[in-house]
Amino acid sequence: MLAKLGPAIPRGEGWTYEPKWDGFRTVVTIDGDGAAFVSRDDRPLMRFFPEIVELLDDRDTGSLVADGELVLVRPGRLSFDELQLRLHPAESRVRKLAAEIPATLILFDLLEEEGEDLRPRPLQERRVRLEAMAARIGVERAPERLTELPPGPDLRLTPWTADVATAERWFADEEGLGQDGIMAKRAEQPYQPGVRGWVKVKHRSTADVVVGGYRVAKDGDGVGSLLLGLYDPDGRLHYVGHTSSFRAAERRAIREALAPLEGGAGFGEEARSPGGPSRWSSGRDTAWVSLDPILVCEVSFDRLQGGRFRHAATFVRWRDDLTPTSCTFDQVGAEPPSWG
Repeated sequence: MLAKLGPAIPRGEGWTYEPKWDGFRTVVTIDGDGAAFVSRDDRPLMRFFPEIVELLDDRDTGSLVADGELVLVRPGRLSFDELQLRLHPAESRVRKLAAEIPATLILFDLLEEEGEDLRPRPLQERRVRLEAMAARIGVERAPERLTELPPGPDLRLTPWTADVATAERWFADEEGLGQDGIMAKRAEQPYQPGVRGWVKVKHRSTADVVVGGYRVAKDGDGVGSLLLGLYDPDGRLHYVGHTSSFRAAERRAIREALAPLEGGAGFGEEARSPGGPSRWSSGRDTAWVSLDPILVCEVSFDRLQGGRFRHAATFVRWRDDLTPTSCTFDQVGAEPPSWG
């Protein structure tokens, strides 16, 4: 189940709230074969996080399927950059990193228990079942202060509340649970895979976007800007804006990394593309290089207008854990442009 971006914490009867964890989303399955967990694109993650496999195998959970987030806890904060380092191809390096910067698994939903499908049941009931399972195996909730959350390896439940004042306190405390924002969920809602039925509220508006092309820097040395896109329901990648917030060395390194993708499909003929010269770009070089649309990054932006970013977006980070097709207009609550 997914979330769409909201401008403010929703209020009213039936809303409940959790911290938004800054990590890798994962679905955990435990059965007779042991523990397994996969990313949002069904990528097995066990080999990258052996310490979490060991933690789960050591618990007498019974068979279950749970939803959660892998995070990397540092003193008083979460480190997404170091978490990404854990996705290393070499087993020796994986083992070294597992010892040096171990991960923590935060569980927030229970989808199946002992073969019983809990997804049609309301969230409040699934939480009761999750809490009972956690109590049985000695798993505690994460504390409200990140300074009190020890480094991994660890297994925790997320805190949740129905009190909007508590959620707002979490959100306001960027040194605590609310440093990446708040998730708002309806207590009576079933679990709906692939549906953006939750609301995420962040300190800044961000979106996960696909890199469909780039423009060369004015001096010809490196990337001038990355051209960004979102998918519509028909699977067409539409241009929504650009980001150019890179240092000189980064521009060169990015262009080198993009070279194998040059000449790819880009935004395609049936979707909105960066286009050519216009009265707004007089005297500027608007040529661009198309890429295979396989890279995803996160950007921050001020607002959307007409299905695109009103101003240049700011690059936040690469998202190797996301699939391009998950980058859709509905994540930001916007309608795709009318096309064709």
